[in-house]
Formats: sequence, C-alpha cells, structure tokens
Amino acid sequence: MTNSAVLVRDLRVARGGRPVLRDIGFEVPRGSVTGLLGPSGCGKTTLMRAIVGVQIVESGQVDVLGLPAGDPSLRHRIGYSTQNPAIYADLTVTEALRYFASVLGAPASDVARVIAEVDLQPQADQLVGSLSGGQRGRASLAVALLGSPELLVLDEPTVGLDPVLRDDLWALFHRIAKAGTTLLVSSHVMDEAARCDRLLLMREGIILADDTPGGLRARTEKDDLEQAFLHLVRTEAAA
Repeated sequence: MTNSAVLVRDLRVARGGRPVLRDIGFEVPRGSVTGLLGPSGCGKTTLMRAIVGVQIVESGQVDVLGLPAGDPSLRHRIGYSTQNPAIYADLTVTEALRYFASVLGAPASDVARVIAEVDLQPQADQLVGSLSGGQRGRASLAVALLGSPELLVLDEPTVGLDPVLRDDLWALFHRIAKAGTTLLVSSHVMDEAARCDRLLLMREGIILADDTPGGLRARTEKDDLEQAFLHLVRTEAAA
C-alpha cells in the first residue's frame, strides 16, 4: 500500500478553453495535515473537486486512497466540505446531521460528537437557515466529519471564523490526523501555513512549492511564510 492518500500526476483542467490547472503533480502523505494555499482564483477549488471526483479533467492521473478519483467505493471513505455550505436551511442542525448520517451510514451517535467537535452545541436545535455564515460553515464541516472518513477535503473551512474558533478547528484537524485520517485543507490566508505538516502553494494553476513549512523557510531563506510565498512568486516571474 502506498503511503500517499492522494497521488496527482500531470493533471490538466481547462474551462472555456482557458487552462485552470497546468499539468500539476504532487502527493499527499497519509495521516498528515496538508495545506493547499494560494490567492483566490488560483485553482484550489478546482483541484479539490478533481480529487473528490466531481471535476471533469482534460488529462492526467488522480488517485485517491489507491483508487481512481471518483471511484464509487470511495464515497464513504472521503469527507468533503465545500466553500458554500450544502446543508438544508429548513432543518435544524441536529435534524440535518441526522439526515446526512443516515445517507452516509454513519452511527446515530456521530451527530452529537460532530456537533461538539465544531462547537455548535448552542445552535443544535436552531434552523440552519438562521445561522450566521461562520456557523453554517461549521455545520457543513460537521457533515464531512460524520462516519470515519480516511480523507477529509476541506475547502477554506476557517473563512469567516473568529480567531479563537479558528485555533480550535486547527487543533481538531491535528487530532483527527493523529488518529490516522488525512486532511487536505485549503486557505487563502497565508498565516495558516505554519499550522500545516506540509504545504502545497499554488498560483495561476501551478504548484509553486510542495514542502514542509521548515523546508520552505530554508529553501527561500525567509522566516515569514508569506514572504517565502512572495519570493517564490517573484522567482517564477523572473524565470
């Protein structure tokens, strides 16, 4: 068994004749928290959609947990949280999670567990439609945590959250990874880079770096990871 939860080779995606992902390749180690970072519009969401098997690709290879992305047997092995929470507004948080638990075949006890993990106990009986944007994002994350996913793909899960909750969620991500689950977490906020075990830095559809935070600092001779990213951008532009 490969030690990679995700293996991407020569992946190319185009939209309207314009390349969105440009022949990229990388691996995501099992049991890690890998950050996918870069500015809005650089291709992060398209890449995540390719990994979970819902993106039409032009060419290349995407293997997930040893199988081609989109293989039906991966359905219950991957948790996916999108930027725009896909959860029913006319149900309470608890009702919505009970529904998704039944669809996913997750135990009923998971509902209380994931509500606690994302700190939504005070809103458990509140209609999803009445939640704030940040609370809706947490409810969507709770859906992704149902069951025992081997891979969690989280598209900007901390957007709109206050610093305390962001810190709590990153601590949760690392607890989940320590238990054996692999996480791929996207963000456009570079100060979250230091929270990751590994980093994939993207810009304009290419991978600028695939490294650890420490390795990136050493490579660029920059202590600040945002400055390290800018150094890579300028180096790429000058090449």
